[in-house]
Amino acid sequence: MADTVDNAIAGPEATQPFAELGLKPDEYQRIRDILGRRPTSSELAMYSVMWSEHCSYKSSKVHLRQFGEKAPKTDALLVGIGENAGVVDIGDGWAVTFKVESHNHPSYVEPYQGAATGVGGIVRDIMSMGARPIAVMDPLRFGPLDAADTKRVLPGIVAGIGGYGNCLGLPNIGGEVVFDSSYAGNPLVNALCVGAMRHEDIHLASAKGVGNLVILYGARTGGDGIGGVSVLASETFSDGGPTKRPSVQVGDPFMEKLLIEATLDVLGAGLVEGIQDLGGAGISCATSELASNGDGGMHVWLDRVLLRDRSLSPEEILMSESQERMCAVVTPAKLEEFLAKCAKWDVEAVVIGEVNDSGRLTVDWHGERIVDVPPRSVAHDGPVYQRPLHRPSWQDALQADTPDDLLRPVDGEQLRATALNLIGAPNLASKAWITDQYDRYVQGNTILAQPEDAGMVRVDEQTGLGVAVSCDCNGRFAKLDPYTGAQLALAESYRNVSASGAIPLAVTNCLNFGSPEDPEVMWQFAEAVRGLADGCLELGIPVTGGNVSFYNQTGTTAILPTPVVGVLAVIDDVDRRTPISWGPDGELIYLLGDTRDEFAGSEWAHHVHGHLGGMPPRVDLARERLLSEIMIAGSRDGMLTAAHDISDGGLMITLSEMAMHSGIGARCWLPDDIDPFVQLFAESAGRAVVVVPRSEELRFTEMCAARGLPAHRIGVVDSELGADAGYPGQQVLQISDLLTVTIDELRAAHTATLPAILNA
Repeated sequence: MADTVDNAIAGPEATQPFAELGLKPDEYQRIRDILGRRPTSSELAMYSVMWSEHCSYKSSKVHLRQFGEKAPKTDALLVGIGENAGVVDIGDGWAVTFKVESHNHPSYVEPYQGAATGVGGIVRDIMSMGARPIAVMDPLRFGPLDAADTKRVLPGIVAGIGGYGNCLGLPNIGGEVVFDSSYAGNPLVNALCVGAMRHEDIHLASAKGVGNLVILYGARTGGDGIGGVSVLASETFSDGGPTKRPSVQVGDPFMEKLLIEATLDVLGAGLVEGIQDLGGAGISCATSELASNGDGGMHVWLDRVLLRDRSLSPEEILMSESQERMCAVVTPAKLEEFLAKCAKWDVEAVVIGEVNDSGRLTVDWHGERIVDVPPRSVAHDGPVYQRPLHRPSWQDALQADTPDDLLRPVDGEQLRATALNLIGAPNLASKAWITDQYDRYVQGNTILAQPEDAGMVRVDEQTGLGVAVSCDCNGRFAKLDPYTGAQLALAESYRNVSASGAIPLAVTNCLNFGSPEDPEVMWQFAEAVRGLADGCLELGIPVTGGNVSFYNQTGTTAILPTPVVGVLAVIDDVDRRTPISWGPDGELIYLLGDTRDEFAGSEWAHHVHGHLGGMPPRVDLARERLLSEIMIAGSRDGMLTAAHDISDGGLMITLSEMAMHSGIGARCWLPDDIDPFVQLFAESAGRAVVVVPRSEELRFTEMCAARGLPAHRIGVVDSELGADAGYPGQQVLQISDLLTVTIDELRAAHTATLPAILNA
């Protein structure tokens, strides 16, 4: 028998399991104060999932406000923070929506389904804005490559991402794969989706119009995902793994594909007044958010919900995070047409509610009232914490432990060995073992995909209008200095899309941190948010939305602070994109920017010496903006045939990747005024390698000089160099008289690492 509102009034002192549902005693008391009585068990279920850290952002709200307060003014922003995803104008009547979210904890508990449903959830966020999803990306973090737990979770996570995205017919155009011991037992699975629409097709999540109907459509509701991501992502894992093991959501990509088509069909026909996807917190989230964003009232008949499992209690139905479900608000006059279109796509739909002006969200179960709450108190007015924070006691010692005394290579032979060692390091090695499981070119609009700097897709086949997206973060930099580390993540992502020839427009972020109840973690988080907000203001691109993922730690060991930053950029003609492959012979290789002796947090210090300490590379956002403008202008005006940003591993890795990707060698040289090791392996920011046709050299160098950007000619593409260098018939990369390495050697080292471990 259901726990009704009448029961709650008649039995105010009934014992309730609020602590087991993740609520603190003061939070439970606040619910009682809001309602003027004890909550029913269904109300308690709703508040517990909606007030969870994952859904309510109760520890991060006070800091995230900076993204709005410091937002740069831009005409491109059509929908900002607060909706399912941000929307930006890309011209010609087209708009693009994009967002990145986390599915970290479910992917540890059940790797395949956790990752698969992470993709499904972010895709529904995008289509709930009225957009057709056009591409996905996946920033991933794991423990050491050879760790037993990495071998357990990585294959399943990759298979889940590929299996779900491939079945949806969405190209996976990029992402990251990073290995670090801090992620052992707590992998990060972040999923990004991009969608495109015409301006007039934008839809928002609100329930307006008294008498309008609330329709739940898509898959049936089951027991999978009860207390799923909303509970899992709001608790720290113990040393032995998660202590709570709620059911991880189970995905059905074929149903999601039907749901996409049905949703776009009803939206295109003008049948929908408001729409919301069902992700974390399920029906609790969809109904309370729609009601509080609309006219303020809604009544729901919960017993009408179509179920896969008839034994589910009303509390379980409200909490279930079963996948492939959407809620739409429809006028009564359009109900039959809406249902007919759903039936055409073989998607079940049922009216479960009605919009009213009561100011309350009420839910009945077989004629009995089990929920009667102010909807804003569930969806928006939950707890807001100003968590204690302080700079870690170990931060000074960490920053003082510089890599200056680490043993460095001193001659050509040692430099060559270092290059081959780093090109095969897990973080720099080829990720083809992973990306070959993804379809990168389905739909036929993929222009650039991994291992390019940015993924790029065509939006408009008539004009060639397209967008580029990149996501980046070096968690080691963020640990050394969270403020600078977040800005370096922003700068790298910004630089990556610019290198492709696209103009940066907007930012999304997935902020992955340890427990917010740890003041040192909260300091890291607050500094990273401050750095990112300040950086976006200086670069002139707004944050349009994103995600916070706390409690990423095992026991008392938190992950590296990992503020993943995604940047979206627009290019008016994808035929003018700039790839990383150089060629033909004779084209000139230029290094843009300044190189300094900066190795703290570098891949060399990490992989060769297992060292982390010092201060991260200097960040100069004005220089980043200038570099971006030069690369975009060079691409647009035909002055560049290739470009590649310099980041992890330094210049040597950048040159090696360009050589391997093109299959053509090059003769390069280094200036005499800087130590060769520093020039080849330092990770100074604000740099890129570009390739310039001889006919454009004067125009390009004059542009750089006029704008004040350092540009050094450091090489020439040369497919005939092998014979002269003692490698007849082979393509080689030669660096002055210091070292010569064949592309075959580079490729052998680069491609061997992941298969050797993961196929074992």
